[in-house]
Amino acid sequence: MTAAPGTPTATYRLQLQPAFPFAAAERAVPYLASLGVSHLHLSPVLEAVPGSTHGYDVVDHSAVRAELGGEEGLRALARTARTHGLGLIVDIVPNHMAAPAPERLNAPLWEVLREGPESPYARWFDIDWRAHGGKVLLPVLGGPLGEEWDRLRVGDGTLRYYDHAFPLRPGTEGLPLAELLDAQWYRLGWWRLARTELNYRRFFTISELIAVRVEDPEVFAATHATLLELVRDGVVDGLRIDHPDGLADPEGYLRRLDRAVRAAAGDGEGGGGRRITPEGAGGRGITPGGGGGRRITPGGSGRWTAPEGDIGRWTAPEGGGARWTVVEKILARDEPLPAGWPVAGTTGYDALHHIDGLFLDPDGLEKLTALYRAFAAPPAHLGGDWAATVRRAAHEVVTHDLAAEVERLTRTASRICAADPRLRDHAPWALRTAIRELLVRLPVYRPYASVGGPPATDADAVMLRSAAADAREAFTVAQEAQVVGVVRDAALGGLGDGPDHRDFCARFAQTAAALRAKSVEDTAFYRYAPLLSAAEVGGDPGRPAVAPEEFHAFAARRSRDWPATGTVLSTHDTKRSADARARLAALTECPDWWGRTVEELTRSAPAPDPHLAWTAWQTALALGHGDAERLVPAVLKAVREAGLRTTWTEQNAAYEEEVTTFLETGPCAAEPSVWAAIGAGLDGPARANALGAALLQLTMPGVPDLYMGTEHVYTALVDPDNRRPPELGGEPADGPSAEKLLLTRAALNLRRERPGWFGPGSTYTPLLASGPSAEHCVAFLRTDNGTGGMDGTNGMDDTDGAPGGAVTVITRLSRRLAEAGGWGATRLPLPPGRWRDLLTGRTAEGPAALDELLSRLPVALLIRI
Repeated sequence: MTAAPGTPTATYRLQLQPAFPFAAAERAVPYLASLGVSHLHLSPVLEAVPGSTHGYDVVDHSAVRAELGGEEGLRALARTARTHGLGLIVDIVPNHMAAPAPERLNAPLWEVLREGPESPYARWFDIDWRAHGGKVLLPVLGGPLGEEWDRLRVGDGTLRYYDHAFPLRPGTEGLPLAELLDAQWYRLGWWRLARTELNYRRFFTISELIAVRVEDPEVFAATHATLLELVRDGVVDGLRIDHPDGLADPEGYLRRLDRAVRAAAGDGEGGGGRRITPEGAGGRGITPGGGGGRRITPGGSGRWTAPEGDIGRWTAPEGGGARWTVVEKILARDEPLPAGWPVAGTTGYDALHHIDGLFLDPDGLEKLTALYRAFAAPPAHLGGDWAATVRRAAHEVVTHDLAAEVERLTRTASRICAADPRLRDHAPWALRTAIRELLVRLPVYRPYASVGGPPATDADAVMLRSAAADAREAFTVAQEAQVVGVVRDAALGGLGDGPDHRDFCARFAQTAAALRAKSVEDTAFYRYAPLLSAAEVGGDPGRPAVAPEEFHAFAARRSRDWPATGTVLSTHDTKRSADARARLAALTECPDWWGRTVEELTRSAPAPDPHLAWTAWQTALALGHGDAERLVPAVLKAVREAGLRTTWTEQNAAYEEEVTTFLETGPCAAEPSVWAAIGAGLDGPARANALGAALLQLTMPGVPDLYMGTEHVYTALVDPDNRRPPELGGEPADGPSAEKLLLTRAALNLRRERPGWFGPGSTYTPLLASGPSAEHCVAFLRTDNGTGGMDGTNGMDDTDGAPGGAVTVITRLSRRLAEAGGWGATRLPLPPGRWRDLLTGRTAEGPAALDELLSRLPVALLIRI
């Protein structure tokens, strides 16, 4: 793969919110430019639920968010960024919108609730109108309807319940309340009904986020018009696509988006200017990008129409240049990104996993896991064994949290079987069981199959056949187990090409993605707790360690196949920031010490249960201290997600009070001397891990994305802790933050000055140390030609003729290195010539003595002089 025009050299993620709007980002531009990034990476910018701190709850695709400064604020930010040589990357959310309170904020949804399935907006949302007598279940009531009856109010064409306001079906306002409720296109229900009765697709298990049918070309046109205009006008230079696995047809969507972006940027068919937006009920009709005032609204058939009949079409303007697109795709350890996707790559969680894994001692991790099992004594399926824990969590989620999704699949499968005489004897219970058993056995987020489109890949077909073979074990009668094959074939798109066949194939994959996210990242990660830093997005806590040769092979594949893919260490979704994980990774080098420490701490501050004690003290260790304001919410979230003693929906108030009391009187009340003693053994290894991980991310193949504030030491826990408004700027005089800032600036400016060494077309060459401590060094050469100067040539940069090549050197397992006596005679072969470390100014020639090269810092970034 090669990168498209405008590939960033590095991006800087800003988590926009009312407390940090476009104006604040604009003020930070000079500082961010000085760091050396090429683009600002903005969280979603379209209109969201008022007060939202993340922006993924979009309510209006036609408008830039007013709370951030509106479209003029965004354009002003873009202009200021341009004057400092920076572009903008924008996060977009194609999969879902908010189902807000009041509901009028989402104009298309409001129209559907008022007009029902005949509304031209009904095609926007994936609603099963065959359920609930053709009504949309809205699980918004705090209790059963009978208990909330007196809190319902009618007037001014709306039905109100606290902050909610629902439209009334025309002609029903004067009816008695019971008749009025029955006459609506929606059914108000107790919030607890969502898990079993919901009949609209949602984001994971969040009923407040209703999924959008962006696979419909007209819905795509309506929901992307404003973004494409911003591309056309050169405001937006690239895109991050949120959760593509939630879409019915990810590849089809990405191809349509690619065509539209190229057209809007003036490179291909189509183009863009007019904004196609909802009319009425708070919608704004058409807001012309270039003036004119034409209104483009859905006609009675649901088709978006314009006076000239240019439905869903764009005219190519001049200028523009948005090309670089990455997807938030969570890959399993050995899972490839689909080769046919027209993107630069992923957002980078696969890189995070491989970087973090380098700093884990596999032998120490094995010992730490044994100590955890002895201390917490978890049953195998509730945190004692990773594979068993994942399987148990998946069964819980698929039967409990995703029961409504499974029921919809079962209804669809039943219709498919009823339409085929040869399949009619597969009972709904058997179909339901087969669907569940197949879903829980998928080792990745989802298969990619479609009806009438390209067939599933061999890998996906083999995966589903393997899952089906195991799923048959759930049946005691062999003939009944044949239903598993029916469900497998339907999931692969091989049973037929009717509407139900297409629906089942797409919905099975979408449900698989939701199941994987909820059962692994949001449940098993919190139950299996030997090393919390291993439980990170995209990670594999059962096998988190990565050997140097595995890292080199991974990096070489990226350089060859996806040279402009993203890399990350910290994001708005990581459970813990990179520097927090760096502290925890050091525990694998001293497991016995940690086991004794937790035993001693628990004796002085008993916890409600040992699993909590192990988890809470590691969480505090990640911060380096006990801060009640940050630690208590994070640990309460962890115990609810784990679901062992309390959950989000069945909260055990007494237990949660015990948790809070323990945290406040234990980790949060620990004397400074306790944290100083802990830090004495961990600060050094944590420093080496943090600097090493940062330098790897900034110089390995791919485009690094820095999360706000991470150019300094940044220890953050799970959201909302990691979404606090940043304090950007500042020049620490010395200490760890000064070291990290020095490293970050040096690497980013080098990438900007020498893009040929790091971008598409560059090479990646491992450099292998020799000597007694060689395993503690990871090094590689980045350059712009195939030889990299290893043959005695200069390795000239083909852009400006400057000497080419940069060498990255990092230290891994530094505590074990020190215990073994240091680097000793270990040396690193450098390419011919003399090299200077941009971090310390020292010079070296190969073979370089690592005890000299790394005597001041545990890392080095060398260029040839």
